[in-house]
Amino acid sequence: MLKKIIFLFILCANTFGYAQNISLFDNATTAYNDGDYNTAIENYLKIVENGEHSAALYYNLGNAYYKLNQIAPSIYYYEKALLLKPNDREILNNLSYAQNMTLDAFETLPETEFSKFYKSLIGLFSFDQWSYIAIVFIFLFVLLYIAFKYFNYSTKKRIAFIGSFVSLFITALSILFAFLQYKDYNAKQPAIVFTEEIAIKSDPNINSQEVFRLHSGTKVNVLEELKDWRKISLVDGQTGWVLIENIKLLKDF
Repeated sequence: MLKKIIFLFILCANTFGYAQNISLFDNATTAYNDGDYNTAIENYLKIVENGEHSAALYYNLGNAYYKLNQIAPSIYYYEKALLLKPNDREILNNLSYAQNMTLDAFETLPETEFSKFYKSLIGLFSFDQWSYIAIVFIFLFVLLYIAFKYFNYSTKKRIAFIGSFVSLFITALSILFAFLQYKDYNAKQPAIVFTEEIAIKSDPNINSQEVFRLHSGTKVNVLEELKDWRKISLVDGQTGWVLIENIKLLKDF
């Protein structure tokens, strides 16, 4: 009896939370369309506080901050949206507009054509999306294999056999890409600079030599941690140390 009561309580709480998030999202969208971007941001952030994470939510937050000319948080939420929905055209386009308003510009390290192709291929979907694709095709493989066993005509059996083989091949590729994407995801710890201007140090010491300066909205990758300091790298290969208070990590879901 107690288990049933607990189950019903959890179910009601989840239903209430979902309904509340829907209401907040609708209110935020209405406020955004009316040009009240601060209210829209307030409602979207309440959804985030409720534990909801989605590309659409972060994309809308990025748009709202962009409308207020707050570039660093705009880039921050566009980048978070891309983590959940890689290579989305709308997100990439709006992120590009926001990045054009930052002060820092760096040339990326040269890449081989194979490296570019590899990144574009596994980056078509996030690692969890690749996993879902694998599940769909393994299920299709089972269905086609059963059909192959029960079909009487050779033509249908041949089609079922080829289809099952293709499904199994796509399943294997999807699992491989999910693993590679997950490995790549964990290998990086991206962050966005939120301070207007910061001096990047050669060592994790406030009195150490300044190696270069960064401005708000610049994306960095965290390499190491030492107390309140983080060693970062840029797309052009430069590295240095910065206090954690000056950057905001993207993978804080």
